[in-house]
Amino acid sequence: MARRIDFYDDPAAPTPNSLVPSVNVVVTNEADEILMIRRSDNGNWAVPGGAIDLGESLPEAAIRETLEETGIRCEITDLVGTYTDPKHVILYTSDGEARQEFSIVLTGCAVEGEPIPSDESREVRWVPREEVEMLMMDRSMRLRIDHFLEDAGKPYIG
Repeated sequence: MARRIDFYDDPAAPTPNSLVPSVNVVVTNEADEILMIRRSDNGNWAVPGGAIDLGESLPEAAIRETLEETGIRCEITDLVGTYTDPKHVILYTSDGEARQEFSIVLTGCAVEGEPIPSDESREVRWVPREEVEMLMMDRSMRLRIDHFLEDAGKPYIG
């Protein structure tokens, strides 16, 4: 199986060979729980997301990726921030792509569906806010979720 390996400020990281605009979505439900996936490629927990396709707007990509990975249709509601740290390199072992981080993180609310796994998510579930910090995740994903939970009133630009 192809793997995803995240490097941060690591001299052993491969030199990036791509920059792909992507989106992540922090989706909440009526109980104010956060929709989380356990990634199939590295076993870490994350919020849904992925690359923005040509011909697609940012909100369209966010809604599509969330539905594909979780079975939940959402409505986009706000912006958490932008994450473009060149020290964060993501290696995809299937094709040798070494991607520099470039993600825009949005918020959304669930409008329909039930959590179901996909090829990209081996587990999908609603997690109470106070339990999110106990989940194993990459440093960059933890930062994104922390910014959402802090709700500083303005988006993170980084």
